[in-house]
Amino acid sequence: MLSTIDHELLRTFVAIVDQGGFTRAAQAVNRTQSAVSMQIKRLEEDVIQRPLFLRQSKPLQLTSEGHTLLGYARRILDLHSEALNVLREPDMVGRVRLGVPDDYVMRFLPGILKSFSQAWPMIDVDVHCAPSSVLLQQQDERLDLSIITREVGDEIGTLLRRESTVWVSAASHSTHLLSPLPLAMFEAPCFCRRHACHALDRAGTGYRVAYSSPSLATLQAVVSAGLAVSAWMSSLVTADMQILGEREGFPALPEASIVLLRTSTAHSPIIDSLAEHIVEGFRL
Repeated sequence: MLSTIDHELLRTFVAIVDQGGFTRAAQAVNRTQSAVSMQIKRLEEDVIQRPLFLRQSKPLQLTSEGHTLLGYARRILDLHSEALNVLREPDMVGRVRLGVPDDYVMRFLPGILKSFSQAWPMIDVDVHCAPSSVLLQQQDERLDLSIITREVGDEIGTLLRRESTVWVSAASHSTHLLSPLPLAMFEAPCFCRRHACHALDRAGTGYRVAYSSPSLATLQAVVSAGLAVSAWMSSLVTADMQILGEREGFPALPEASIVLLRTSTAHSPIIDSLAEHIVEGFRL
């Protein structure tokens, strides 16, 4: 007779792979390390009857059977979670429309969507990327939720976080010493662009907007190449960039508020749940 596989054994097995070892996996599944070891021993000896890990390897590595089982284990656990969610929460099946500027897609969205998908795998998320000014116009008509940037004191919706706006340039270049100063800025209208240009005007610093784009990835590429200086929120600064301040002759910039807007024309537990995941995601 074929053995059955307890999904808890598979959950522990996947946790060991994802956490990179037995100790961290024990914390992830809320068990003792000895209990985790016993579960894997049972899975290897009584069920699969093959070793799943190369015990002498550091870091821990899977055997060929372990690699084969890992793919099946993930699918089984996903189906198990999906079945329970559909049966227990029949309202949590459907689609939600989310608007978000390009700025936040790489920094915040992956973790938010991952946790939301794990909780509600039967909900599809339509992500629409556009500048905050465009998303504000489309709210209610085309979007259920929108993440947008507002000036401090002009917040609407739910405040997610406040961030400082900073000047940035490539750490390995002296672009900030050029005159006139080449800038790489988001297309107008843009909070960062407006305040950056006004600050330079007040300081009497000559500049030119050498590069303009709605895409953060484009601006980051330009700045990283040492072609221009830019201004954006501090959480978007990458490791190959330097923040420029008053010591380098750059005026201070105001903080920005990131807020969450939700439709006033539709109410559903799906929208509520994604909103909760977004609020939690911006706390990290």
